Amino acid sequence: MGSPSDTTASTATRILIVEDDTALAQAIAINLKARSYATRVATSATQALVDVSDWAPDLVLLDLGLPDTSGLGVLRGTRGWSDVPIIVVSARHEQAGKIEALDSGADDYVTKPFAMGELLARVRAALRRRSAPAGEGAAQISTHDGWLRFDLAAGAVYRDGAPVRLSPNQWDIVTYLLRHRGRMVSKLDLLHAVWGDNYNRETNYLRVYISQLRHKLERDPKNPAHILTVPGTGYRFEL
Repeated sequence: MGSPSDTTASTATRILIVEDDTALAQAIAINLKARSYATRVATSATQALVDVSDWAPDLVLLDLGLPDTSGLGVLRGTRGWSDVPIIVVSARHEQAGKIEALDSGADDYVTKPFAMGELLARVRAALRRRSAPAGEGAAQISTHDGWLRFDLAAGAVYRDGAPVRLSPNQWDIVTYLLRHRGRMVSKLDLLHAVWGDNYNRETNYLRVYISQLRHKLERDPKNPAHILTVPGTGYRFEL
């Protein structure tokens, strides 16, 4: 059963708003619907998980402070089977909380109070990343030992022959590094390529995602052979 804020357009981009502050949820929904997005509001973690499964949104805006359980439960539960972009919208300002959300699979983090224009820009950026084509240079790329194989056209990666599921942001980082393989990519260039030009100081995002990628792709994440750190500067991918 949809909430009263559901729109009826069947072809519109669907955005699930998980927020127990009904006034804020309605304000967000009004602004999204004015831009032709379809919206649905869930006011609890339980309802959010049902809506993610049944309604299949194209993006989720997720508050962490829900009445029945932490929004992190929604995040982790969704990431167990879906790559839908999830933007955390939370009043929690602590750096550790942001890192925990990103480490649990969030694609972005917006701190309350926020400007509506900023939130809408983050939504557009996340949706662009999800729908972006593989682009120029799409190819099959393998490491010299054959441990990793990347199919840029199909958006797939294989580790020792087995497929590996990457989140949209993880995939964007990998493909950017691959297209500059053998060369150092600065932290700022990588931030801009994946999250957009408004991101200049969020290098903690990169630390979290690079760590995740090493655990998914490297034989020995603590001694990576392919995703390398250039101290104080950036990262480099070596085949």
